[in-house]
Amino acid sequence: MTETMFTLPSSLYVPLLDLACGAFLLTGMMVLWRRDLAAIVRLFALQGIALAALIVVLGVYEQDVELVAVGLGVGALRAGLLPYLMRRALIAGGAGREVRPVVNVATSLLVAAVLAMLAYAVAQPLIRLSPTPATQAVPIALTVLLVGFFVLVTRRRALSQVVGFLLMDNAITMTAFLTTSGVPLVVELGISMDVLLAVLVFQVLTTRMRAAFGGTDLDELRELHD
Repeated sequence: MTETMFTLPSSLYVPLLDLACGAFLLTGMMVLWRRDLAAIVRLFALQGIALAALIVVLGVYEQDVELVAVGLGVGALRAGLLPYLMRRALIAGGAGREVRPVVNVATSLLVAAVLAMLAYAVAQPLIRLSPTPATQAVPIALTVLLVGFFVLVTRRRALSQVVGFLLMDNAITMTAFLTTSGVPLVVELGISMDVLLAVLVFQVLTTRMRAAFGGTDLDELRELHD
């Protein structure tokens, strides 16, 4: 539903869109750089703010009140509630750092650069099909999607892997809003509830893993099983 509201001029729309996309990419990349789990959770919260800002900018530019409302809701969930639940899981889990990632930080950043080039190449047909400021930011979303998957498969702590999954979810959400001006409100609510449920289950499992095995390092738990 579109209603009359403040009009955002193109001269302001493009810089704001670029700023939100830049913050979204930077926070995703910095997850690879940091090993402190509390810092990783803070970076995820900042990425949630960047994603919410991007959606709000799109909504104001398109004069879509529902899109602005969705952006605010996404911000409340992904910059507020989910980081809060992850911080509680971090306290319950007891582990404060990603001590032994499968790939070290320097190599991870080099891999991220390669993934960024791959994302740019893959997104070119879509950009040529509709060369708008929004679609030109799709490579950023695809880069974060690939980075999230990389985090998911190379980190050992359960919380780090959950953050990787949530980075992928943020990237998919960003791609949807950049390419189609968003998804229906009921669909976004359904997806958000699924993500919230996954984090709640993770919090419960982390607490029980800590109580039963004394830690949340998945490799150590595999060794215990063997």
